Amino acid sequence: MAMIESAPQMVILDIGKSFKVLQITGSEGMSMPPHLSTKEAVITILRGTATLSMSGNNHSLKEHESMIIPAGEKHSLQINQDFQAHVIMESDSQIKFID
Repeated sequence: MAMIESAPQMVILDIGKSFKVLQITGSEGMSMPPHLSTKEAVITILRGTATLSMSGNNHSLKEHESMIIPAGEKHSLQINQDFQAHVIMESDSQIKFID
């Protein structure tokens, strides 16, 4: 999975039999290009703020909030303030970036 330099860092923290936990970390101004998850995912914001664009809507993400991202739903992320989040999804779920 190729990431551009101005994109947030995504690291797998743990993988179990059913679920995996990813950590997303980035600085103000970074963005994650359009992508989708092959299965439903939950994002929980630990620090900072970002805007998640999905289904033609912009969703403000703030510290201590969570959001469910439906399977196959194209979305992108723009970091507004230094950011850290955890994403929980099924172990066999894949993230696919859209050209």
